[in-house]
Amino acid sequence: MKLLLAEQAHARYAELLHGAAPDLQLVATADPRELLGQAAQCPLWLGQPDLLQPLLRAGLRPDWLQSTWAGITPLLQPGLPQDYRLTRAVGIFGQVMAEYVLTYLLAHRRNLLGRLASQVEQRWDGPLPASLHGLKVLVVGAGDIGCAVAQFLAPFGVELRAIARQPRAIAPFAEVHGLDALGEQAGWADCLLNLLPDTPATRDIYDAALFARMSGQALFINAGRGVAVVDDDLLAALRSGLLAGAVLDVCRQEPLPAGHPFWDAPRLLLTGHSSAPTEPAAMVELFLDNLQRYRQDRPLRGLVDFARGY
Repeated sequence: MKLLLAEQAHARYAELLHGAAPDLQLVATADPRELLGQAAQCPLWLGQPDLLQPLLRAGLRPDWLQSTWAGITPLLQPGLPQDYRLTRAVGIFGQVMAEYVLTYLLAHRRNLLGRLASQVEQRWDGPLPASLHGLKVLVVGAGDIGCAVAQFLAPFGVELRAIARQPRAIAPFAEVHGLDALGEQAGWADCLLNLLPDTPATRDIYDAALFARMSGQALFINAGRGVAVVDDDLLAALRSGLLAGAVLDVCRQEPLPAGHPFWDAPRLLLTGHSSAPTEPAAMVELFLDNLQRYRQDRPLRGLVDFARGY
């Protein structure tokens, strides 16, 4: 079976796949011309959505495409074919995302950046920090990543609530509400963590009205999608003190252009879309599991519902 492997790290992926699935015939490259020339002969595609989108745009399609990203927005653009099986990367980002969230929660509660500024100014910074214990964390997006983050944070004694498509019981959250309750729950939170995918229902939901409902001591972390945030409204909330701070891993424009007001906004930290990188070994393990399911005509993990957008 012939597999088109479209990855910047294609050499590492090929090495792992050769050892685990020697029966696969690999076409491994990140060169757009090579991909375009080889795609029609490959029923299976594995790789980055940004490298594979031009192939779909050219009218090509696989029988099954396994994305190496959790987000598959480039593959859902208008005019692209949808008569194939698409799976996104699931079950491999929980640990690294949880480490990312814990890093910036601790930095916020310990006033890490403020203490660094005090050191630069040679000023003794004596105020005592706050513990994570009792911190109210609202996780917006209770999928596998959101649940993994919550499981990671639970031993620190934080209070956990979530926003999901529908209210339901999901461990370890004490409460899970629907998206229509986001504004109300935002007012409860000491930290609001956005992990939502990019869908029509999740665009521009973090606006002036929502930020106005949040505590002036609250931290906003966006590790979902940049289009969920109204940029000007977030800037206004930070400048007026409606928020204690924000950490943005994703932005509406990436890379963020020079001169964008986010670069020097008060109490805003940018992390350059680095929160949860794909680890090739974990991705190959997921792909091989799905490959076995594909061959046995069993349900694929992370199968995308094109109508829903994830």
